Amino acid sequence: MSAGRSRPTVSRVTTLATRLPATRSIDRACYLVAALLFASGLFHVGVQLVVGGPWDGPVSWRKPADFGVAFGLTLLAVTWASGFLPLSERVRRVVLTAFGAASVVEVVAISVQAWRGVPSHFNTTTPVDAAFAFSAAGGGAVIIASTVVLLRASFRHSSASPELRLALRVGFVSLLVALAVGAVMIAIGTTMARTVSLSAAYDAAVVLVPAHAAAMQGILVLPVFAWLVGFTRWTAATRFRVVAWGCAAYVACAIAFAVVA
Repeated sequence: MSAGRSRPTVSRVTTLATRLPATRSIDRACYLVAALLFASGLFHVGVQLVVGGPWDGPVSWRKPADFGVAFGLTLLAVTWASGFLPLSERVRRVVLTAFGAASVVEVVAISVQAWRGVPSHFNTTTPVDAAFAFSAAGGGAVIIASTVVLLRASFRHSSASPELRLALRVGFVSLLVALAVGAVMIAIGTTMARTVSLSAAYDAAVVLVPAHAAAMQGILVLPVFAWLVGFTRWTAATRFRVVAWGCAAYVACAIAFAVVA
């Protein structure tokens, strides 16, 4: 009897294991870049502990720390999640290459400016500062375009389970919302920097930071949550309901955090 009951379990685990996307050369490259970006963020936390200085404000070690960790985790999540999308090898390779390269540009621009001891965003005081500011803005535009491609692919039919498809859609929508909020922050800050002052630009843009941060987390947690739910013995309908409620809870928490924080 025990041997007879063990076969379905082994079969089910084997079947679920095949739901993992295949690892390709572009995946390995992106995972490596993601690890380096994440390590860069942790490194700047160490710099803060050793060197000291303000943790908040336009010139601080918090910015390269935040950007390194955030872009490292996001690139990791996007690379993994994109493996479940119905994309051709060529398109996926181009999209991930663009996303990864733009992520590096963002982190490098913010980090270099932190080491120079000058503000990164909205700072066009000198030609060098302007070059870094425009490079970061250009990288953001590339990331937005790449995310749009991935989001569109998530709404096409694929072999992923219904609950995973839902989580991918909500995750990429959430990421796009976060990027859109970031673009609005850049627009507001740039306008204020040109018409008022650089300090006023940061004060105006920082109001949207909670909304930007809250929306960034969807692509990190929802696809993984849905994938893990796939390992349960629940019925397909139950798995879908659990993931749907999880997505709804995340959206509600993100909105609440953006409003209250």
